[in-house]
Amino acid sequence: MISRKKFIAQSGLVAAGLAMRPAWALGQNFESRRPPLADRKFTSDAVEAAIVGMKKKISNPELAWLFENCFPNTLDTTVEFEMINGKPDTYVITGDIDAMWLRDSTAQVWPYLPLVNKDAKLKQLIEGVINRQKKCIILDPYANAFYKDFNKVSEWKSDLTKMQPGIHERKWEIDSLCYPIRLAHRYWKVTGDTQVFDADWKQCIALTLQTFKEQQRKNGDGPYSFQRITAWATDGVPLSGYGYPVKPVGLICSTFRPSDDATLFSFLVPSNFFAVTSLKQAAEILNSVYKDAVMANECLSLAKEVEQALQQYAVIRHQQYGKIYAFEVNGFGSFNLMDDANVPSLLSLPYLNAVKTTDPFYINTRRYVLSTSNPFFFKGKAAEGIGGPHAGMFMIWPLSITMRGLTSNNPQEIKQCINFLKNTHAGTGFMHESFHKDDAQKFTRKWFAWANTLFGEFIMHVGDRNPALL
Repeated sequence: MISRKKFIAQSGLVAAGLAMRPAWALGQNFESRRPPLADRKFTSDAVEAAIVGMKKKISNPELAWLFENCFPNTLDTTVEFEMINGKPDTYVITGDIDAMWLRDSTAQVWPYLPLVNKDAKLKQLIEGVINRQKKCIILDPYANAFYKDFNKVSEWKSDLTKMQPGIHERKWEIDSLCYPIRLAHRYWKVTGDTQVFDADWKQCIALTLQTFKEQQRKNGDGPYSFQRITAWATDGVPLSGYGYPVKPVGLICSTFRPSDDATLFSFLVPSNFFAVTSLKQAAEILNSVYKDAVMANECLSLAKEVEQALQQYAVIRHQQYGKIYAFEVNGFGSFNLMDDANVPSLLSLPYLNAVKTTDPFYINTRRYVLSTSNPFFFKGKAAEGIGGPHAGMFMIWPLSITMRGLTSNNPQEIKQCINFLKNTHAGTGFMHESFHKDDAQKFTRKWFAWANTLFGEFIMHVGDRNPALL
């Protein structure tokens, strides 16, 4: 059987897309899958105008339909906006789980930031997300997901960790404290608005510094541990909930990955890269807005320490790909080679402004993670892409395909990613958490807003930079 790579080379990408068009797509009428206007959680004039403008650039009806369904999905279905004590407050659920992840809530509204200066309501909505994130971090900087009602008790209340009302899940993930900084920094850069930078935001940065330093584990294991009574191995943390030992070399421990799966080695490399970027962004705000050089320098000092440790401990020599970044290390010389679809990932590092696409180690790493040398890179009849332990073997995450496109400078690769995504929504008109490499009809999570909105961001990105690919 001819390989997909050879087929593309021989027939061209457009022909490949048509040839691999699934049977369910034939005769599709592409009626909108958005909720009726009256049932939408939030409507933005700027977002609606962007949808109309982008659809004019998209020649393929199915792709235009997907974009119209997916790009506004966060606003249509997941946000709850209100004013609390005179300040905007926005609670953002992830989709089919009624809880707000610090990571997902940032990623879900991120693609709307370029539009906020055209829409005061949208600007206020995102200001509300930042305000809600501050409340969550102050409640518990080690938690990853929260309820709107801080009196609500979680279904995971029996977890062996310091659970308290208002927390949905208390899995310590470095990126949970990075994403709110990313959102606030970009919001400030786009709008010039400094209202969000109050005493609470500064307290969040103090808690972030404290938590990061505790998890460098220079003075013991620190205050956080986690255990769960479960048969699901990736929810378990060994050695009394602290994980396997690490050598305190300056890197920060992350007990869990952004997939919410436990790490094997606690120094999760993509998240440490993200921490460096976030600490530098926090320092910029502290210097410019708060005029607090002392705390800013504390952020920069920690960023420099982690950055140097990454260069010393996170780079390994692969027999086929040369020097690449490991996914996880422990400081003792052990490392885990793989990549996971969730962001931060090794693939996503340029998207997070953590490395440049021209970084030679990243180039080698990219070749590795997009190959079958990565145990969680899957190629099948439906598509190819990265998955991870969370959804199981042979399950490709659209997040990884979208991120591959967002970090690529190769038009053919970008077009291939568009076709993969267009051909694997299983007739639903939306992206999913994952789908089987050989059958996109076998998918997980019908309502996963992050994947939908990121897909919209990708199409907007292509429309701005290379509209001929649409």
